[in-house]
Amino acid sequence: MQFYVQQLLLSNEYNQNQMPNLPRRGFLKNIAAGASSAGLLLAATRRPNILYIHSHDTGRYVQPYGHPVPAPNLQKLAEGGVLFRKAFNAAPTCSPSRAALLTGTCPHNNGMFGLAHRGFSLDDYSQHILHSLRTVEYRSALIGIQHIARDPSLIGYDEVVKTASTRAEHVAPAAVQYLKNAPKHPFFLDVGFFETHREFHPAGPKEDARYCQPPAPIPDTPGTRKDIAEFKASARVLDTAVGDVLTALESSGLANNTLVVCTTDHGIAFPAMKCNLQDHGMGVMLMMRGPGVFSGGKVCDAMVSQLDLFPTLCEIAEVRPPARLQGRSFLPVLLGAKAEINDEIFAEVNYHAAYEPKRAARTQRWKYIRHYGDRHQPVLPNCDDGLSKDLWLEMGWRNQQVPAEHLYDLVFDPNETRNLIGDNAAAGAVKEMRTRLEGWMQRTNDPILKGPIKAPAGAKANDPNGTSPKETPADVA
Repeated sequence: MQFYVQQLLLSNEYNQNQMPNLPRRGFLKNIAAGASSAGLLLAATRRPNILYIHSHDTGRYVQPYGHPVPAPNLQKLAEGGVLFRKAFNAAPTCSPSRAALLTGTCPHNNGMFGLAHRGFSLDDYSQHILHSLRTVEYRSALIGIQHIARDPSLIGYDEVVKTASTRAEHVAPAAVQYLKNAPKHPFFLDVGFFETHREFHPAGPKEDARYCQPPAPIPDTPGTRKDIAEFKASARVLDTAVGDVLTALESSGLANNTLVVCTTDHGIAFPAMKCNLQDHGMGVMLMMRGPGVFSGGKVCDAMVSQLDLFPTLCEIAEVRPPARLQGRSFLPVLLGAKAEINDEIFAEVNYHAAYEPKRAARTQRWKYIRHYGDRHQPVLPNCDDGLSKDLWLEMGWRNQQVPAEHLYDLVFDPNETRNLIGDNAAAGAVKEMRTRLEGWMQRTNDPILKGPIKAPAGAKANDPNGTSPKETPADVA
């Protein structure tokens, strides 16, 4: 019997007592059929290629998630694969989010407490997933942005394709060319786009600001409509580039044996979104398309973390997962063996442009956020400059109070605007979520439990009392 099926049948995690709604005979049938159709029977096919496509600052603000942001190529990808409605990052900041996905460990365990271009780094670049895939002869290549190392040579790719910039206009053609001449061995191709990071592309005729709606946390004004129109222009550029890459995958005859993973680092670069632990910051697009269970236009409502991608890819590629991994494979959900793999997920912020330590625990029902330190005002440099931020600043954002704790009911308050801390009716939920967060922090030896987190020598950060991330940062070590 093939390795993947054997592991499912032998593991205690999949015993009959934990599947009360799925008879054993049906379970075995589903697993065998799912594993076979997924192209995981190695006697029949080689290990699948992995095409990892990632964008910057896109959140879920694209067409497949129902937003008025046209993205026909991403829509086509979703309709041919699996769309994860409740996928979350481990940190709503750029480098920490990517580092968590690619190492399978949370930022306070892998060392990426801040931004790579500001002096932060992984403790050990051999923890990158490419090194695990290399043990079964995957060849790795990077095209475009990576944002986890000051120099991509530190990461260990077999090939780093040089491009004039990390913008879509330069990255997509290089990826197309790579796929036309793809290696014979299975490959892990990392294609990273600068879009949809600020500065946005200019709005075109398809992004008429008069008919745009700003995202949920932002008021509707002429300036904020212009802001989101320009975001939509960047999303259009991103979508076109993704379409070019996927077309090349098809025309090269590789699509049938390639697993496409398309995601982003965190929410869009607007106030109360990027760098925030509400779902507007933690929520990410995640679409996967490939053989078998990764086909057919499925929608998955299970709560998954980007930490779960590493063990999932290990299972698909039949790589022994490193013991350090903190996520779980979500193949059991796609195969029908489980409804959920996580009853709780966690996320964190340490340094972005400035130091702003905070943690979050999330369940399907509740979100709990805890700030550390004695600051109770917004850290304005951690929001990228733009028209929406300008409006908030004009209206007194600097003087808004930020509570030390937040609790939100995600059923009755999905936009997380009504803090239930102090509400007697929510006292039980507050206690539960505090316990969940503190338990995770203890299990993972979170250094914030011992006091403020020190930056490494040479790292730079903005003054939390400043206004813009473009202000000159200072050494913080």
